[in-house]
Amino acid sequence: MEPTVIATSPFPALVAWSAVLLVFQICLHSTLVTRELGSGWNAGPRDDNEQPKGVLAGRAARASRNLRETYPAFVGLALGLAIAGDPSGWGLIGAWIWFACRIVYIPLYLAGIPYIRSLVWLGALSGLGLMGLVLVF
Repeated sequence: MEPTVIATSPFPALVAWSAVLLVFQICLHSTLVTRELGSGWNAGPRDDNEQPKGVLAGRAARASRNLRETYPAFVGLALGLAIAGDPSGWGLIGAWIWFACRIVYIPLYLAGIPYIRSLVWLGALSGLGLMGLVLVF
C-alpha cells in the first residue's frame, strides 16, 4: 500500500483526535484532584499515596480508566482500516460512533447518570465491533 493512500484516509486524523480526547480526560482528572489535594501534592512525589475523597475526582478517574480500556482496540482497528481500506464506509461510521460515544460518556459519568451511561458505553463498543467486522469481512 502506498503512503498516500494512508495519508488520504480519515482514520489517522480520527486517531489524532482520539489522542486529544485521551489527554483531555487525563487533564480533567488531574485538575479535579489538584483542586482537592492542592498543587503541592500535584508537584510532589506522591509517596504517601494520598487519594482524593471527592466524588468528581473519583468519577473522572474511573471515566479515564474506562476510556483506556477500549482505546488500544480503537487505535489498532482504526489504523488497520487505514491500511486495509474501508470501501464500504462502515468502518468509518463505527469509528465515529466510538468517538462520539466516548465524548458523551464523560459528562454522563461525571453527573453519575446510570443506565444511559451504560447504553452509551455499549454504543462505543458497538462502534468498535463495526470496525472489526469491516476488517474481518
